[in-house]
Amino acid sequence: MSLTPEEIQVRVDRAREIQSAFSPEKVVAAVTRLFDLEPVPGLEDEFTFPAFSKPTRQRIFGGQVIAQALVAAARTVDPGKSAHSLHAYFLRGGDEAKPLHFRVHRDFDGRSFANRRVVVRQDGKVIFNLTASFHAPEPGVSHQAPMPDVLPPEECVEFVENLAADPNVSDAQLDRMARLRPFEIRSFRPPSTEKATAHYQWYRLAAPIGDDPLLHRAFLAYASDMGLLSSSLMPHGFTWSTPGLFSTSLDHAMWFHDDVRVDDWFVYVMDSDWTGASRGINRGLVYRRDGTLIASAMQEGLLRIKPPAPDA
Repeated sequence: MSLTPEEIQVRVDRAREIQSAFSPEKVVAAVTRLFDLEPVPGLEDEFTFPAFSKPTRQRIFGGQVIAQALVAAARTVDPGKSAHSLHAYFLRGGDEAKPLHFRVHRDFDGRSFANRRVVVRQDGKVIFNLTASFHAPEPGVSHQAPMPDVLPPEECVEFVENLAADPNVSDAQLDRMARLRPFEIRSFRPPSTEKATAHYQWYRLAAPIGDDPLLHRAFLAYASDMGLLSSSLMPHGFTWSTPGLFSTSLDHAMWFHDDVRVDDWFVYVMDSDWTGASRGINRGLVYRRDGTLIASAMQEGLLRIKPPAPDA
């Protein structure tokens, strides 16, 4: 089933009307508050984040807990060292209706590097863990992979237009996703009939957040889980909304190469090397608009497709 251009335009217009009712500053501020972790009184290196008063999704978004754990780790490190890598595993689905507990383990503190482990629990059960490494700036030789030939954001398709054109996205899903986006997103994604292996998305925060480098890194970590898993779906003609498909992140790794301003345009170039055994590998490179490579990411996801029921 496909939608007619007229039907798509009706959905786009409604989504934009919903977006216009929500202040970008308030949406960005709501995400920024995710990183305001509360220290546990009397306990060193432990933090909590309260339950959502109005949960909006069944499972906690993976990018949220990645970014929160990174912030928790950074709070225990000398501010002269910045995060340069993280490695994380999603063990259980998180619930927005329940508080999160973060326990940071100080595994190493050296002159140049520091290493932290963060264990995240809900209801006393571990749902996620992360290891992060921090490095004090120092000079050295450099090279980078050049930015691919990509269209500028002004020539790419707006996020809501892609959503509105997907017949598997219900009106209720479209309405929810239209109002909960802290980023402006413009993407280039080949039609699913092409079964391509690469795509890219431009991101820019919808409102400024100041100059704190950790906050910008946290937002980049948050965004790194947006769209990456779909890279291993595309070669099979699937999207996240394909009926019968269950997909979720299993692990996530990220390397920060340079500082980033997430309130300026940056592009996330994504592809997939392999799928098999109900898993898929996804790879991403993040570039500033001037072509500077600022981060790399890898993720393995679970991909389970339920065959359609036989006709009665």
